[in-house]
Amino acid sequence: MRLSTGIALLGGLWCAAAQAQHATGSSAAANPLAALPLCAQNCLRAAIVKSPCAPTNQTCLCTNAPLQNSVEGCVMVSCSIKEALFTKNLTATNCHAPVRDKSGMYNTISITFGVLSGFFVLLRLVYKLFILKTDVGMDDWAILATLMAGIPSTVINSHGVVPNGLGKDVWTLGDDQITNFGYWFYILEILYFFQISLVKLSLLFFYMRIFPGRDIRRLLWATVVFNCLFGLSFSIVAIFQCSPIPFYWEKWDGLHQGTCFNINTMGWTNAAISIALDGWMLAIPLWQLRTLKLHWKKKIGVAAMFMVGTFVTVVSILRLQSLVHFAESRNPTWDQFDVANWSTIEINTGIICACMPSIRLLLVRLFPKALGGSTRGKSQYYMSNMDKNRSRSNTKSGIKNTNQSQSQDGGIMYSKSYTVEYQKDHDEASLVRMDDLSPKGATSSKSSRFSNGSF
Repeated sequence: MRLSTGIALLGGLWCAAAQAQHATGSSAAANPLAALPLCAQNCLRAAIVKSPCAPTNQTCLCTNAPLQNSVEGCVMVSCSIKEALFTKNLTATNCHAPVRDKSGMYNTISITFGVLSGFFVLLRLVYKLFILKTDVGMDDWAILATLMAGIPSTVINSHGVVPNGLGKDVWTLGDDQITNFGYWFYILEILYFFQISLVKLSLLFFYMRIFPGRDIRRLLWATVVFNCLFGLSFSIVAIFQCSPIPFYWEKWDGLHQGTCFNINTMGWTNAAISIALDGWMLAIPLWQLRTLKLHWKKKIGVAAMFMVGTFVTVVSILRLQSLVHFAESRNPTWDQFDVANWSTIEINTGIICACMPSIRLLLVRLFPKALGGSTRGKSQYYMSNMDKNRSRSNTKSGIKNTNQSQSQDGGIMYSKSYTVEYQKDHDEASLVRMDDLSPKGATSSKSSRFSNGSF
């Protein structure tokens, strides 16, 4: 975040200065020009002399672009940043410029998305632990870690960056507010790099559960390693991007000594790699889906589940556009609004999308007819297959049979009992059944029993 002295001065004070020049018998206290730094007074006087506007024509002085540019160039050379900000604030007030403030909207977006993502994660874990009573997987732990890392961001948004000026013009803020804004924005930046890596990690662990093949698991593990290195490296770089570290939030006033590398380069590089990694992670399951033994309708359903993640990629692209002036902003508390806003939406949307497969299973359980699943249909399916496979015992399917025959009074009695245990849609892995993972055309004794399954 760099604050430039390039302040576009308005004409309200110019009018006041001109009036002061022609006033007689007035005290210095009544002269608005006296409140300005000496550098700004000199720039204003020089600009008024060269101005085509009448000294008393406030409308002309407030809207004359060449005059504003002349004063801007002079202030950039002659005044310090603090002096330029003070001058801008005073001129804007005298010209009755509208006060811009988007902080309330940002706070609402941050809290709303934070609550929604928390609700989806809570619903996912409660459904697994207390309704289905299944184990929590690595993907569940990863998404929970993302939420835990996201809670501080939501708190900082409401109690850190918003009270210190995010969504407002920097010249309307006090010196302490500008410094505090830089400090909290610095922490948000580090948390973002950590959170975006955790979201991707949850999706990769989810893919491992539904694609158990050896080759695909090797590919997924390689992607996991790359993603972890990606998140760790950018988090470390963000921490030490300035030397000394406090120079990040103190440099705005131009009075502190230190160095920072190109922050724009870091932001753009991270965003580009993140978007490319999103594309790679989307291509992996879709490529696997191409070879699965699925009915085309089922393929569309599974593909649609994976395609939900493209929305996060779209948000990442929108965030990338907001980074154009990230490090070169002259009005950081106003210009960084879009960066902070899209970063908040991107992380929370990623959490919500990662929970969609689990939420889908819950909805199927609650509305089986509407969403295409029913326990009755599955039990009838397995019972029909048992008639074809009476002599088989399959530990994975959980189907066992016991035959008994005996002779009584010259007749023969034959009884057959079944113990049937079938897998319900208790986790996301059931979206693609084990038999569907074999390539097209492959046949086996196991796949023949389940080739007609549906989800």
